[in-house]
Amino acid sequence: MEVNAEERRFEVLRAIVADYVATQEPVGSKAIVERHNLGVSSATVRNDMAALEDDGYIAQPHTSAGRIPTDKGYRRFVDRLSQIKPLSSAERKAIQSFLAGALDLDDVLRRSVRLLAHLTRQVAVVQYPTLTRSTVRHVELVALTPARMMLVLITDSGRVDQRIVEVGEVLSEDSVSRIRTMLSAAMMGRRLADASALVAELPERAPNDLRDQVTTLAMVLIDALVEHPEERLMLGGTANLTRNVADFPGSLRQILEALEEQVVVLKLLASAHTSPEVRVSIGNENEAEEMRSTSVVSVGYGPGEMLVGGLGVVGPTRMDYPGAIAAVHAVARYVGEALAGR
Repeated sequence: MEVNAEERRFEVLRAIVADYVATQEPVGSKAIVERHNLGVSSATVRNDMAALEDDGYIAQPHTSAGRIPTDKGYRRFVDRLSQIKPLSSAERKAIQSFLAGALDLDDVLRRSVRLLAHLTRQVAVVQYPTLTRSTVRHVELVALTPARMMLVLITDSGRVDQRIVEVGEVLSEDSVSRIRTMLSAAMMGRRLADASALVAELPERAPNDLRDQVTTLAMVLIDALVEHPEERLMLGGTANLTRNVADFPGSLRQILEALEEQVVVLKLLASAHTSPEVRVSIGNENEAEEMRSTSVVSVGYGPGEMLVGGLGVVGPTRMDYPGAIAAVHAVARYVGEALAGR
């Protein structure tokens, strides 16, 4: 009997979450009986609501007879989601074709945040692929003029880095070819940290007639191989937060400022790219104080089994969690496929 009571209380909690997310109005027992076919009386629902309130899953805003979910209530609801609400085949097709048209990595990420923001009506965030796990797929040295080179570095995570380098002296085609061979031998197929260490040794091993030019190119390459944290985040749909001002009493400005700072969001996504499972961080579970009236739904993405970054959405705790989880999961999968196909 107790198990049934426990299950029934969860159904009441689920009804309160669904109605509150949909209407933004506190939910009363009468509305639950009318809208949700729970097969019990108003009195039973009232008793269940009293028990849920005692356990901290729901709360009563002082101006209302209805109840709203607490962070703890949302957490219980999310933990009990038995399956991800599947996206319709039309939605899946739209995501796939939208991302398939991307020109390069930046375009993939730009399209991803627009898509996520559109699908969830929340703020979408995508972290640039971290390079620590990436390997060098290709390195190219192109002579623009006899003394001016273009260095092109391509990683397996889809990043393309181009740098113009003034080498100071006129180089023959043969010299350019020799340097290109040296760079390829040091870098191709290696993790970026290993490639960086080998490139640093190149000037010592270079023939005397090329040492100065190799030193110049090596310095530029090392800079390209080291991560630039300030470039590591893309946001979309920030205006979506302002649609729900009532969800952020007194804290909307703080949240917008924190999103601008990026460091806070990178921290929110930090644990995402270690796992292919969708993570949900609700309200007070967020470390950053400014983000404690928000929830973050995030997941790692990458080509194949390799996760190279995190993406997700930030919104109020009053969020359509099943929908947000489904969208984040689907977009991450297609971003991974887009990167793998490059």
